[in-house]
Amino acid sequence: MQSKLALAALPLVALMVAVPSTAQKARKAAPAATGAVPTAGDAAKFVADAEKELFDFSVFGSRVAWINSTYLTEDTDAVAAKIGADGTEMSVRLAKQAARFDRTNGLDPDVARKLGILKQGIVLPAPETPGAAAELNTIATRLQSSYGKGRGLLDGKPINGSDIEEKMGTVRDPKQLAEMWTSWHDNVGKPMKPDYVRLVQIANQGAKDLGYKDLGSMWRAGYDMTPEEFAALTDKLWGQVKPLYDQLHCYTRGKLAAKYGPSVQKDTGPIRADLLGNMWAQEWGNIYDVVAPKGAGDLGYDVTDLLVAKKYDPVKMVKAGEGFYSSLGFAPLPDTFWTRSQITKPADREVVCHASAWDIDNKDDIRIKMCTKVNGDDFVTIHHELGHNYYQRAYNKQSYLYLNGANDGFHEAIGDFVALSITPDYLVSIGLLDQSKVPSPDKDTGLLLRQAMDKVAFLPFGLLMDKWRWGVFNGSIKPADYQGAWDALRLQYQGVKAPGERPADGFDPGGKFHIPGNTPYARYFLARILQFQFYQAACKQAGWTGPLHRCSFYGNKEVGARLNAMLEMGASKPWPDALEAFTGSREMDGTAMLAYFAPLQTWLEEQNKGKQCGW
Repeated sequence: MQSKLALAALPLVALMVAVPSTAQKARKAAPAATGAVPTAGDAAKFVADAEKELFDFSVFGSRVAWINSTYLTEDTDAVAAKIGADGTEMSVRLAKQAARFDRTNGLDPDVARKLGILKQGIVLPAPETPGAAAELNTIATRLQSSYGKGRGLLDGKPINGSDIEEKMGTVRDPKQLAEMWTSWHDNVGKPMKPDYVRLVQIANQGAKDLGYKDLGSMWRAGYDMTPEEFAALTDKLWGQVKPLYDQLHCYTRGKLAAKYGPSVQKDTGPIRADLLGNMWAQEWGNIYDVVAPKGAGDLGYDVTDLLVAKKYDPVKMVKAGEGFYSSLGFAPLPDTFWTRSQITKPADREVVCHASAWDIDNKDDIRIKMCTKVNGDDFVTIHHELGHNYYQRAYNKQSYLYLNGANDGFHEAIGDFVALSITPDYLVSIGLLDQSKVPSPDKDTGLLLRQAMDKVAFLPFGLLMDKWRWGVFNGSIKPADYQGAWDALRLQYQGVKAPGERPADGFDPGGKFHIPGNTPYARYFLARILQFQFYQAACKQAGWTGPLHRCSFYGNKEVGARLNAMLEMGASKPWPDALEAFTGSREMDGTAMLAYFAPLQTWLEEQNKGKQCGW
């Protein structure tokens, strides 16, 4: 997750903003003359002034957000909420002022693009009603803080969010899994519902004041296409990859049924969510040991075991991630990265452990915030988060409104496609794996299945998160139906269900950080598609001729140079231009992912013959 201010409040709370000075508050652009149509020159001046105001505003605001995320107290919550309210007011003001130029002729294309970014870049807009911004930010801060302080139960004892995530991946007792899953959603999610209902009311009105149908329509407007076209694109992409997911679901359900028996998991219908190794059933890699095929499933190594055996600590893990990017020709991370990042969880205070990457000063004060544990998952996460940091640094010469990815899916995909290169050959290159332990070709099924348990399993979850919010925002999902609609969408897209009946007044969505954190989620779905397009392109550039999933472009400076050419564009061009610069294609599509997993899909279809797939 990227935590970098692309606008004064994007995303709100996670990327708080600074209190503007009196002079900044007074600097309100006005038409050249009463009743006059603003000119192209007026628009250019307005954009230049807005960028300066936002730049100045963002740096101190990023520091406040950092302090709040790494030192959770009532005081830092209060300060963050106040600053967030001021930032929201400023962002809404600039968005409304930008809309004044909608009928201005002769706009410079660059100015027109920046006006669009100003109008579309606010995650939670507040109406201009006195007190609305303050109330919205107080609620948003409280929601994120309550998530960070959340506790579930294991054997009747409280367990924090970071630890419960780890336990969900390692515990195999279905009673303990059900206890953790249920207590987390009851304790963390359910109390948030009244606040979330109110937050939606305020932010929806703010979006309507800016000329959008609702907040979901506003979110979807930021992809160089209409909101309707974007929704259609996500449906098209899902249609491409759904057959692969369906086969993985069918196979995984059969293995779980064989392990736990029909009293826990039947071999037909949906899968019990808590059995899939992850609190949200969003990635299933932690139960690979349960589903691994005999013989081919034994890969001969486990990244967690390798890290422990080689005495890696969290800092050494981050150094390894840095080494990958350095091998592509990127400059080393600045010294301040190592002195200012939160790499491990402090023992003396509450923090937000959800991993994120930060750009504090829009130049080179880049950081990560993690509660790193020595395991394979966090090793991958480090490569992902550093992808944000290297992207941030690559475009730091762009003007303020272009200090972002080509679209938000790009930002998430960069680190992910690099992490796809964590292949056995890469592990050998950095001394983690002995050459003699590299899996032979007959292990490819296992390698692909292990990857699919995370990459493919995530796809429907990545889509349904915002499908639910779009319904909440447009009013088709009423507050009384929040829980029921969430359950229905998870069943429809994921084919999973809760370990027990959920209360009608529950709020299970609040048990996932990005809901109380108000982070749009379609970006993660797009990233799962884009990362394979990027990866396939990089492997072609590197001259790779073997199976796609075995490719590592570690050490290839040509790939690094072409990648940097895309990254340094930031948001200055429509995303198809950026995509074409690196991949040669202007279309997002799922064929690269299907090509990567083609041998696995054929194998899964063989394994599932005679089974009643679907749910």
